[in-house]
Amino acid sequence: MNAVAYDFAARPTVRRFRMPDGVELVGDAWGDPNQPAVLLLHGGGQTRHAWKRTALALAAEGRYALALDLRGHGDSGWSPDGNYDIESFAADVRLVANGLAPRPVLIGASLGGMASLVAEGEALEPFAGALVLVDITPRIDAAGAGKIRGFMAAHIEDGFASLEAAADAVAAYLPHRPRPKRLDGLRKNLRLGPDGRYRWHYDPAFVRGIPERIEDGREDRLTAAAARLRLPVLLVRGGSSELVSEEIAREFVALVPGAEYVDVAGAAHMVAGDVNDAFTQSVVSFLDRIERIPTKRDRLVG
Repeated sequence: MNAVAYDFAARPTVRRFRMPDGVELVGDAWGDPNQPAVLLLHGGGQTRHAWKRTALALAAEGRYALALDLRGHGDSGWSPDGNYDIESFAADVRLVANGLAPRPVLIGASLGGMASLVAEGEALEPFAGALVLVDITPRIDAAGAGKIRGFMAAHIEDGFASLEAAADAVAAYLPHRPRPKRLDGLRKNLRLGPDGRYRWHYDPAFVRGIPERIEDGREDRLTAAAARLRLPVLLVRGGSSELVSEEIAREFVALVPGAEYVDVAGAAHMVAGDVNDAFTQSVVSFLDRIERIPTKRDRLVG
């Protein structure tokens, strides 16, 4: 994949999906909906905006890229009962993916990866064309996961007095990532409350329920789902991941028939946000290998 000239001025098409329990999911779509589809699913605490550069690159390569806000996150609705078990996320993935043809590629980071893994691995009939897991496997490092949960819960009640205060918190948590000079991107991950304070753009109930969900047989269930996968699978691991060690990554590849994995040097758990170009290149190369489709460059040459 050559360097892509991202058109950040391009506006996506906003898509909305109503779930059976009334929750509305919101997504941004780039590209021609008649082209092969890629469904991008962010990690816990993030929003669809984490995928913009990757989605633009996929669209430039001739694919239809749909980045979705998971329930309880971003502009999507919150679960009416405050329940964020993996079944709800997996059911959402299946419903949205089944409306995309042909079978879409699923790209899921962390929570989005777990939801995709359960959705495809436990499906009665395969519905995805391929699966890309971004720094997530059935087994993860407990200490690293605890660090991430601690950051998500740190300001869940009181929030931040300003965008600058939120940026300071992110910089302290992610010292390897340059602090942005502009805070427009950060603004999309926060909501301004009536009290004038900024809070992360997710339902606090999602964070409060994490310990219970982890203790509820999570690893065994994900392992069983992974063992049932029968489609092309790529694990993209942050080279400095605090969740997925090289040993864990190799363990996953041994479990899943035909699975591949690649390290992205310089990236931690939030791979796409840390080193986006290298991440996107690994994804596009994988997709080109498993199902060669005409790109825009091909059509111009032909």
